[in-house]
Amino acid sequence: MSIRRACRVLEFDTSTYHYKSRRRNQAGIEARIKDICATRIRYGYRRVHVMLTREGWDINFVHDQLATGKKIRVLTVVDTFSRYVPVLDPRFSYRAEDVVRALEQVCPKIGYPKTIRVDQGSEFVTRDLDLCAYAKA
Repeated sequence: MSIRRACRVLEFDTSTYHYKSRRRNQAGIEARIKDICATRIRYGYRRVHVMLTREGWDINFVHDQLATGKKIRVLTVVDTFSRYVPVLDPRFSYRAEDVVRALEQVCPKIGYPKTIRVDQGSEFVTRDLDLCAYAKA
């Protein structure tokens, strides 16, 4: 039976059958992360990231790229005391309104933070987020 006919019977797109992944092999970096974590038990992900960057690994923990080449970002809210992650929200792009909306959805359930620490992304250094934090203080 031909591939085209088999795909038609299964209602499976032939382009999916012929797809070749362009993703890099992650086995090397996964092994290196496990090695670092085994020898340096108290290191968190930030320190592991610094070590990997110094060794020349090209990685990032909070954004990725789809097979189509489109970048995807993930809003990650972490309680630094308990390491609880109440928000893990993937999107193609973020604006300050999106961040404020995500915080307004989760904060009434788990409580409002006393402090917020953010990176220097454009979605964090805006008046909207500042006003939201000031109003809840």
